[in-house]
Amino acid sequence: MSTVLEQLKAVTTVVADTGDFEAIAQYKPTDSTTNPSLILAAASKPQYSGLIDEAVNYAKANATGLESQVELANVRLFTNFGVEILKLVPGRVSTEVDARLSYDKEASVKKALEIIKMYESHGISKERVLIKLPSTWEGIQAAHELETKYGVHCNMTLLFSFAQAVACAEAGVTLISPFVGRIKDWYAASTGKSYEARDDPGVHSVKKIYNYYKQHGYKTVIMGASFRSAGEIEELAGCDFLTISPNYLQELQDTVAPLEVKLTHETAMQTPIEKITLDEAEFRWLHNEDQMAVEKLSEGIRKFYIDGSKLDQMLRDRLSQ
Repeated sequence: MSTVLEQLKAVTTVVADTGDFEAIAQYKPTDSTTNPSLILAAASKPQYSGLIDEAVNYAKANATGLESQVELANVRLFTNFGVEILKLVPGRVSTEVDARLSYDKEASVKKALEIIKMYESHGISKERVLIKLPSTWEGIQAAHELETKYGVHCNMTLLFSFAQAVACAEAGVTLISPFVGRIKDWYAASTGKSYEARDDPGVHSVKKIYNYYKQHGYKTVIMGASFRSAGEIEELAGCDFLTISPNYLQELQDTVAPLEVKLTHETAMQTPIEKITLDEAEFRWLHNEDQMAVEKLSEGIRKFYIDGSKLDQMLRDRLSQ
């Protein structure tokens, strides 16, 4: 019998949720996704110092003024990691727009195009890059413009509510990343309950989105993210994509047992969900009705900002030397 990871790869596209090249090479995912927290963790390892040095030297040569150099070095560093990751995966890498732009559509579009241009300077086509944007109303509208006007594919992150999922699908974005584990965290803290994987609120959220998308013919890819157990991952076997951290990739690789496929087009049709359309006011109201989603979205933006700021400070220190 094959490992659970091998069986999962047969029914779901497996994505590595890491900036660590060694882990990516070991588990051989199709795609890889990064965020400020993952890049910050990877950048602290000595084996990646060369990528930081290159970004700092590039910024010094191509920008004037310390803060302009920090901004350019940041984009260069993220793309440096992305370029190296793309040497290891056959698919795409996700690169995140600065969390401080989460409520600014125009600035998000501008930054996304800057990232794409930086990849192109390395000889990387935009087809191999997913721009990560937060699933705020402004982020979703930025993604719509990037997809339809510039042909830039987007990965909508920090997605917690059904309203966010509906708006993303209507915007025609390439991919969404519903955060399974963070949803569970909120419910566990709020109720004091512990949840088995089959009863996990985060798992149920992704299953509902999957069923809705398949029923109504949306092409947007669903990539479950932010897991707290291998059991959550197994409960979503058959989902379009799953992005998995190295510790769970290892656990799935070490486990030899039958894997039941839980999500299919056939099962998606069994529980009809009425199609809805959301304008901005309707989106904001429906999202606001979900206390968990409101709290976790704002918390997620703050956390990415904190780690992004730490990364900027590291670059600022290097640039000042």
